[in-house]
Amino acid sequence: MKWENPLYNTLSWSGEIDNQQEKEKAAKTLSEKVSNGDIIGVGSGSTSLLALKAIGLRVRKEAMDVKAIPTSKEAALNCAYFGVSTTTLTDERPDWGFDGADEVDGERNLIKGRGGALLAEKLVMASSPLTYILVDSRKFVKKLGEKTSVPIEVDPRAIHLVETELIKSFHVASVQLRMAVSKDGPVITESGNVIFDVKFQKINHNIEYEVKALPGVVETGLFIGYSVEILTS
Repeated sequence: MKWENPLYNTLSWSGEIDNQQEKEKAAKTLSEKVSNGDIIGVGSGSTSLLALKAIGLRVRKEAMDVKAIPTSKEAALNCAYFGVSTTTLTDERPDWGFDGADEVDGERNLIKGRGGALLAEKLVMASSPLTYILVDSRKFVKKLGEKTSVPIEVDPRAIHLVETELIKSFHVASVQLRMAVSKDGPVITESGNVIFDVKFQKINHNIEYEVKALPGVVETGLFIGYSVEILTS
């Protein structure tokens, strides 16, 4: 029995995806890059969903042997729905990958992690020779942090330590623990951690490593200097 994606079927993603036409064009362009035998890192989010749908259509129509390395449980379920087989980063390395982003600057640096899967997303991106970033025009900024906060994944035991150090050692406008919407308490990541959404007053090229050096920080949503190509309509 095929798993049914409740979001896809209930909403049909018709009129529910912002800038849907732009995203569908980017998704179609991405799907045309798939070759038989590819192992692909697969991100989450609405644009990645549309891309995976287009890839699934090609896989079935052309009887292609394609495997996906999903970066979240959501992505894994979407792969099952669209008939794309999956593997893991432990077993195989991706030939390339695709994902979305919350912000993109002029040097192709990114802020990601609104969906809370930043650790897996960074592991897959770092393992891929190239990652295509699917974004619409609203995601482009002159400087990172212009529109969104930076997600920081933190071991729950270190929330007070990390909050104190961020305020003391960095130029931050705010540090907020991300709270869940449909459950009481904070958002818990798939790795069992919590997320701070941090508004930095200034983001430089070293800040990703400086923040990760804090005891208790697992990962940040800053993706600076990775091999990415931006796809938009």
